[in-house]
Amino acid sequence: METLGRMTMGVAHDLNNLLSGLIGHIELLKDQVERASLTDSIRPSIETIETTAEDGAALIEKLQRYIRHDTQQHFEPLSLTDLIEDCITLTEPYWYNEPRRQGIEISVETDLADVPDVLGAASELREVFVNLVLNAVQAMPEGGTLRFDTYTDRAGQVCVDVGDTGIGMSDEVQQNIFEPLFTTKGDDGTGMGLAASYGIVQEHEGTIDVSSEPGEGTRFTLTFPPAEGDPAPAAEDPVDEPSDEPAAPEGVSILVVDDEEMVRSTVTRLLTLSGHEVDRAASGAKALEMFSAGAYDIVFTDFGMPEMTGAELAHALKDEAPALPVVLLTGYTETESAHDEVDGILSKPFKRDELDTAIQKHVFSSS
Repeated sequence: METLGRMTMGVAHDLNNLLSGLIGHIELLKDQVERASLTDSIRPSIETIETTAEDGAALIEKLQRYIRHDTQQHFEPLSLTDLIEDCITLTEPYWYNEPRRQGIEISVETDLADVPDVLGAASELREVFVNLVLNAVQAMPEGGTLRFDTYTDRAGQVCVDVGDTGIGMSDEVQQNIFEPLFTTKGDDGTGMGLAASYGIVQEHEGTIDVSSEPGEGTRFTLTFPPAEGDPAPAAEDPVDEPSDEPAAPEGVSILVVDDEEMVRSTVTRLLTLSGHEVDRAASGAKALEMFSAGAYDIVFTDFGMPEMTGAELAHALKDEAPALPVVLLTGYTETESAHDEVDGILSKPFKRDELDTAIQKHVFSSS
């Protein structure tokens, strides 16, 4: 199990690198779209791709936390009505486009009342509602109606009903539907979708119930406690979250170090877009060859690199230039060995504004 965990963490790191390239290129595409004045026709699709990529990154982070036995969540107040509308848009190709291509009509109806916010992780709750949508579509092979309702019950709980007019379920199926590996889809199903959804809802201190009759459709009812006040801010390095501070007012000289060409190239293009001068190195050894004191205002370096880690590179750089800011870019979560060597940490995948915030903090605010 330990070996499997280590292998999984390695795969998660590689996926974070891939998502860094994807999200970086999404940001570059958004800039080009703005310049071409095509925002009305293209921006919704770009934003949907961006949301999907960010949810993928959040899922990988959740997997990393699980492997580390770190289940602590940093929840924030969320509007369930906004989140449901996002999920309907996200799944539109599945419930609208594909069925119509097959001559099937599925419609979506909503009655989304103004309900209190709930505390939760948006990416995980999106996973729940997207899974319910996909299941509902599969339960309506001849078409039908998918409906969402939000309301507050007598106990003050925030409730969501997700119903369909599909083939329904027997009592036996309903009793087992949230069990891992239980599926009615044969080889096409994994039996993990509703089991995972059940676990996510429980993590959010909520409940999920099902009511159904064969031939009469199915309704899932989810309840969550309302958010009470603002949650305490998480004790994290400010670099990890974008701030409202303005971007760096002028270009700076930057060295980017990463053994992955795609990440190296994407970070360079994002920083160049912000007006900075950027050099890049494919290894710690190459970075030390290129480095001379005073040549760079800040260094962004990957953590996990062959022969020399980002922490070891930061230590060597600060031996020559103690005041040089070094920010770690990492797809790993176990970076404790680097904390004393670097000035900040950015988790992959990151965005352009997070890079700008790091520059603002470590170059300009500290000068």
